This record gives sequence, structure tokens and C-alpha cells, in this order.
Amino acid sequence: MSFGEPIALRMEAELERGADTATSAEVCFHPTAEEQFLERLRAGEATAFNRLVEERHGDIYALLYRLTEDPEEARDLTQETFLQAFRHFASFRGESDLRTWLYRIAVNQARNRWRWWKRRRRDRTVSLDAPASEGFDAPLSAGLENTDAPDPELQALARERERALHAALRTLSRPYREVIVLRDIEGLSYEEVAVALDLNVGTVKSRLSRGRTELRRRLEGSL
Repeated sequence: MSFGEPIALRMEAELERGADTATSAEVCFHPTAEEQFLERLRAGEATAFNRLVEERHGDIYALLYRLTEDPEEARDLTQETFLQAFRHFASFRGESDLRTWLYRIAVNQARNRWRWWKRRRRDRTVSLDAPASEGFDAPLSAGLENTDAPDPELQALARERERALHAALRTLSRPYREVIVLRDIEGLSYEEVAVALDLNVGTVKSRLSRGRTELRRRLEGSL
């Protein structure tokens, strides 16, 4: 069974329940290809939705895997992300781009799962929004990347650094990990991260700076 088949099967049930209320909106202008695609999604068109899943599921899965560090969890949450998107496309008005909107749904799915687990185990509390330290605002990748190195030893060192980075990332609290993954790994702008996490830009920058500082502390001696 392909990745999209479980989603498609569950989506068909949603379509059957909503078929009686679906209508086609008439437009008096010439929409772009992207606008037409969004309209097809809002109308609940299965072909458009399957295309979206095929084009975006890799990005969503990668994001959720980095947030959960569990392939089965990430796969399950990816399916839930697209199902939630399917159910709410009618309300999508394009205030953010489609990728950011999907990322926001994915992060919320990961948060819900995290809360579910937290209710079943003790977790430590961390102060997240205190003023950030100065001087730690460079992306973490700036000190780790060495992708152009032709020397096998340097390439091996780069891989070891990447493994150490991901191992340390797993030890961070969820809110710090979220901003670092979205900003430093996924490459979203501060504004896009703020939309995806439903935060203001100032809080995003504060958490990112403090998260980077904490991550560097945990990486000391391993690079």
C-alpha cells in the first residue's frame, strides 16, 4: 500500500459525507494556476487533494520526524495532518502560503500527541520566554556544515557533526525544538515560523536564540 492510499480511503469517506453540501464558485476573473488549484482543494476535489499529498507528504513527514524522532509516529501524524487539512480547506483564505499553513497543522498534530504522552509521564518544566542571551543568533548550521569538502575525512567529520546535532536536538524541550527545526532546518522566515507556531515574531526570536544557546551547550565536546 502506498503512502497516500490510507489518506485517500479516509478522505473518500469525508467526501461522501460532504458531497450534498459541496458547490462550485463562479469567478469573474482569470485565476492563476495556483489559485485554481486552491479552489479545487476548497471544493473537496479528490484529484487535487491526492496531488497535494504526493507533492507535500515528504516535507511534512520530514518535519514531523524531526519533531518526534519516531518514524511510525511521524507517519501517523502525517496522515492526520493531511486529513485535518482536507477537512478545513474550505476555511483556508490564503493569509499565509500553503506550505506554512500545512506546517502549522503538522505542528499542532505533533503538539497534541506530545500532550497525550505528557499526561502519561513526568516532564520537566523550562522557562521559555525569558530575555535571550546576546551573541548566539547565528544559525546552528553555520558552524556545522561542510558540504563542499571533497576530502573523505572531512565528509566523515561532517556526518559525525550532523549525528551529534540531531542527538542533541532530541534532548531539547519541544518548544525549542520546534523553532530550531522550522527556522534552521526547514528554512522558514521568522514571520513564517510565527504563523506556523501561532506566536509573535519576538517570541520566535527569543526562543530561537535561547534554543540555539542550549543546543550549543549540549554539543560542547562532541564536535
